[in-house]
Amino acid sequence: MLIDSNVLIYAADPNYAFLRELIKDHAPVVSIVSYIEVLGYEKLSDEQRQYFEEFFDTTIVLPVNEEIAKQAIVLRRQRKISLGDAIIAATAILYHHTLVTRNVEDFKWIVELKLLNPFE
Repeated sequence: MLIDSNVLIYAADPNYAFLRELIKDHAPVVSIVSYIEVLGYEKLSDEQRQYFEEFFDTTIVLPVNEEIAKQAIVLRRQRKISLGDAIIAATAILYHHTLVTRNVEDFKWIVELKLLNPFE
């Protein structure tokens, strides 16, 4: 499972404990984009920031490589998609991971991408 940034941010909220369980139970990985987006999120409290720093210390963070960059380019040529979403989707595709996201609408047009919305 490749966890999208939005799911990680929701998981820091005590109201979404089920997400922390899902993440813990599936040994997830994340894209370097999510690492940047989450730790750079301006609304994080000090407690949330510490939670995420500990999380990322124990999680595999996949870097962008040339193969991911090329796949992201293919996706951006097909349809308007943010650079971050293109890299996250490309990473999930190339590593054969299901993308866990609340924003399935942003990705459902990508045929080769497996999606899971944990809120449904």
